[in-house]
Amino acid sequence: MKLAEALAIRADHQKRLEQIKSRLIRNAKVQEGENPAEDPEALIVEFEHLASELVQLICRINLSNSIATVVGRTMTQALAERDILKKRQSMYRDLAQAATVTQSISTKSEVRFKGTVTVSAMQKMADTASRELRELDARIQEANWLIELSE
Repeated sequence: MKLAEALAIRADHQKRLEQIKSRLIRNAKVQEGENPAEDPEALIVEFEHLASELVQLICRINLSNSIATVVGRTMTQALAERDILKKRQSMYRDLAQAATVTQSISTKSEVRFKGTVTVSAMQKMADTASRELRELDARIQEANWLIELSE
């Protein structure tokens, strides 16, 4: 199985666990004399079985990520770098937006604001982070379809 397939299965399992949890909560109590729509004990068994499968799958994914290489680094390192690039991109975009002065002045007595950073420089940093993020993410996605999942 390829790493990309395992990641899709992991996402599906995580979604299914949340759905089972919701079903359990909906059936946690009923009016006296009524039966629940679904058997909570059976749902718990299903939840625990799926959770056990997910643990095994996550372990295999993490092992694969620590062994596999992407653009001269382990997949784990590439994923960490991608996460930080997302944070950089967001921070620079938000900072550029916050520093943009768009208030209209209608009288001389109103408070005037000025940016404390150069908006164009922050936008350029955001654009650079976006480009690096796209390039790295493309390499990660490519590798996910080439790497075999570890046992």
